Amino acid sequence: MSARLPQPSTMVATTAMPATYATSLHPDASGRRARWLGLWLLAASVALLLLGASVGSTGFGSLLNLRGDPLAQQIVWDIRLPRTLGAWLAGALLGLAGAIAQGLFRNPLADPYLLGSASGAALGGAVAMAVLGVSPSTASWLARLGVTGLAFAGAAGAVLLTLVLARGVQHTLRLLLAGVIVGVVLGAARDLIQVAQPAILEPMQVFTMGSSAFVGWQACAIMAGGWLLCAATAWALSRLLDGLMLGEATAASLGLPIVPMRAGLVLALALATGTAVAHTGLIAFVGLAAPHLVRSIARVTHQWHVWLSSLMGAVLLLAADILARWVVAPQELPVGVLTAALGGSYLLWLMHRRVLGSSL
Repeated sequence: MSARLPQPSTMVATTAMPATYATSLHPDASGRRARWLGLWLLAASVALLLLGASVGSTGFGSLLNLRGDPLAQQIVWDIRLPRTLGAWLAGALLGLAGAIAQGLFRNPLADPYLLGSASGAALGGAVAMAVLGVSPSTASWLARLGVTGLAFAGAAGAVLLTLVLARGVQHTLRLLLAGVIVGVVLGAARDLIQVAQPAILEPMQVFTMGSSAFVGWQACAIMAGGWLLCAATAWALSRLLDGLMLGEATAASLGLPIVPMRAGLVLALALATGTAVAHTGLIAFVGLAAPHLVRSIARVTHQWHVWLSSLMGAVLLLAADILARWVVAPQELPVGVLTAALGGSYLLWLMHRRVLGSSL
């Protein structure tokens, strides 16, 4: 007979669980907040998708005025719509990965890039540009597939190397340390390739700063498939994340198969992060901030939390991408730089509030 997890209203903060993960809300009130938040995020997503399709380097263009203008139709359907949808999907992947990472490692400051997947993806992109002589801006489908394919292979290889160094997924601290080491080593390898091949410095700069400018319909299809697979996996294994809130010993006492479930979550984390990085580059703080914002509004079990964090990440990144296109038009800001500035400011404010609250 399978064990039943305690409801959110009965969960209390312990030494194994950070206080930010505890909840005192009544389950019905928390559920209502979660449903309202989900509806709000869906509405915001629709509004931002329509706005994103209307904003570009050429200014604003209503979707209702496309008839009779072939150039405007081509700009919207071939450039603006896929990059807008791609930014939404990349944000959804990063938000989902952040929720998995913070629940899996029981750390509200955990980041989707912890296992070295971001550094591996950047290294794969550098290899593609240096060896194959291509870049993300190349029009050829095969060239784009080479860059994104090698970036994804680099992310998967980095996670595999992390798992080998950590000797599996049994020990959380060892896994975190191995991920940091792998990230530093692969980042150094990427820098060496850039020094040896100065011609790739400019495209690699775009990749490391993050951009949705080169996302096409094929990339959107790949990201959508990866998002559905990762979200379904996280939802199916969310009971482990709830159990880990009370500590590994408590999760084991509930009869949960911790090792295989943790392995599945690590693979979902790696796939979500690698897919996003392979298509939009390194974008900071979205995966870190999205679960925080959801948790500050609605304290729910991870079956709700992974979906809401994914939607929150999608809204955050798409809003940042639209702002990056508009703020210095006709030029564009790197969206990764913008998210780093906004996300860093949010974390500084959060730290200040907590320090001020503890001093009082």
